[in-house]
Amino acid sequence: MTRVGVVAMGLAASLALSACTLVPTSQRPSTINPKVVPLGLLGQVIPGTNNGRVVFITQPVYMVDATGHLAPSSRIVPSPPTLFSVLRELILGPTDIEVGTGYTSAIPSDLVVTQATIVHGVGLIQIARSMASIPRQQLILAIGQIVKTAYYVGATRGIRISAAGVPERLPRPNGPPATLVTVADYQSLLNG
Repeated sequence: MTRVGVVAMGLAASLALSACTLVPTSQRPSTINPKVVPLGLLGQVIPGTNNGRVVFITQPVYMVDATGHLAPSSRIVPSPPTLFSVLRELILGPTDIEVGTGYTSAIPSDLVVTQATIVHGVGLIQIARSMASIPRQQLILAIGQIVKTAYYVGATRGIRISAAGVPERLPRPNGPPATLVTVADYQSLLNG
């Protein structure tokens, strides 16, 4: 095939493919008949389940307010909430609106939680790497955020954090570091 033939064939293929992606534009929204929506996308249950439904609830997560104290904020998570899903929301940090009111987070945005479960009221959190390089005051606030958030999802007896299987010694505002910390250890970080 000659060079002109290859170019002509490529041009014809391009035109044919571009016709497949043309979507007509409209000045107004148009209603789609629910009967023609494929793959059960409008279904009220999760495909492949026995009538499973997703229900969402609000769950408190703790941020650092403008005064440097821990303050609750709400996040929407699937019900029932798990320690892992709530920690994922916590690590995302404050929303744009919260940032505008002075909220921040002491938790590094690159923190990777590999596993988080609750056993007998204790939150067991596995992270990818140690938090020992975080400055002490920031780490105290970060652990306070985690322990307060975990408390409201069922870790009522405290949390333990391990990095790559090694227990972290967690600093407390008043007292020596410990591998198991509780809400009471960080009560002084609350505003009021």
